[in-house]
Amino acid sequence: MDKRPWLTFFSQTGSEIADLSEKLGRWPSRIITNERPEHLRTIDPRIVKNGYITLPNKPNIESYYSVLDYYKDAIVTLHGWLRIFPAELCGQFETYNGHPGLITKYPELKGKDPQVRAFEGNYKIGGSVIHHVSAGVDEGGVISSREVSLEGLDLDGIFLILRDTSQSLWIDFLKNKLDENRKNSISWSI
Repeated sequence: MDKRPWLTFFSQTGSEIADLSEKLGRWPSRIITNERPEHLRTIDPRIVKNGYITLPNKPNIESYYSVLDYYKDAIVTLHGWLRIFPAELCGQFETYNGHPGLITKYPELKGKDPQVRAFEGNYKIGGSVIHHVSAGVDEGGVISSREVSLEGLDLDGIFLILRDTSQSLWIDFLKNKLDENRKNSISWSI
């Protein structure tokens, strides 16, 4: 049976996507990144090996359509995609973002670098969420979240525990979502 298409976007190294793919036993149908000078990042070699598509650094709507339009029924996930996903696409594609800030408890952690802000604010509790992508930054409905203790951790420790928490949320979420169409087609064929 056909597997549901899975498209991923990243702006940094792509290592989260590579780790997820290995744990899920499945690589995305398409991996998309934006142009950045080589001195600003190194793309994970596993992503390079499996292939990716590059959009302009500040993609316009046509750029997004060039990689999404063929996959209307895809699950689209954002993993450190440091661009605003266009509002006109939010309702057209089933799109989710992972955020390493417990915005269900601390809405002030929406936006870039919530790990640093949690560290600087001496937060005792932190966490990660997966939410629907909407027109506002980290404003979409939260699908899942997980709290963790940040007490006694340095900044590197906070980054690590929130990365691991996010990874665990994504695995649970994607295992169900990526099999959704397959389960539906099985029930229809009986």
